[in-house]
Amino acid sequence: MSHIQVENLSIKFRIYHDKSPSLKDWFANLIKRKHQASHSDFWAVKDVSFEVKAGDRVGIIGHNGAGKSTLLKGLCRVYTPSAGRVSIEGRLAPLLEIGAGFHPEFTGRENIYLNGAILGYTKQQLLEIEPEVIAFSELEEFIDTPVKYYSTGMYMRLAFSLATAMHPDILVLDEVFAGGDAAFMTKAKKRMHDLIDKANIMILVSHDHKLVKLLCNRVIWMDHGKVVADGPPEDVVERYLAGKSNG
Repeated sequence: MSHIQVENLSIKFRIYHDKSPSLKDWFANLIKRKHQASHSDFWAVKDVSFEVKAGDRVGIIGHNGAGKSTLLKGLCRVYTPSAGRVSIEGRLAPLLEIGAGFHPEFTGRENIYLNGAILGYTKQQLLEIEPEVIAFSELEEFIDTPVKYYSTGMYMRLAFSLATAMHPDILVLDEVFAGGDAAFMTKAKKRMHDLIDKANIMILVSHDHKLVKLLCNRVIWMDHGKVVADGPPEDVVERYLAGKSNG
């Protein structure tokens, strides 16, 4: 049975401030044995804990920079926790930065196998889904063209078709509906709804609060890396919107 347990998760980034010192300053500091702090630590996610059980559809909301996408990347093992732990049972499919593993010099077909391997598909699975990925993307005519010649819409169509070709236990989405041409987006949204229906768990980051309330049975509100509220979608979204209007 699919399950996610997040315990006191924190993710820290190091931010560097100073430019490289001149050679003269470097020698002066060396002689003086002077240590200059040139960085600070930024906690993108700080001490976050929650549990997601089979059947949950969880929306994550908050302002830009609240830590939502960083949290998702922590769940997907893109970022290693600085503290705390994440425990996941079930096959997880992340739709975060769609097509992030594409190589511009490779053809669309070659990138199906390259990006598919990054997504965790076996070669046999990729052989089986290749025809369907190409057909859904509507790129039959251009599939053996290097993707550096693709338009943004073509690139997105291939990447989305591959990322959604198989049904995972746990579906993790980050602003998936944020772009693309209208005709393809209609088809893509239908596929996403099918995937969501079949997944045991869904976690969605979105600024579309109507979509969050439509798809989710629970919402987590994040602010400055911390969980502010966790509860029914209507209640948490309204509290968040009220807080924005008062801020």
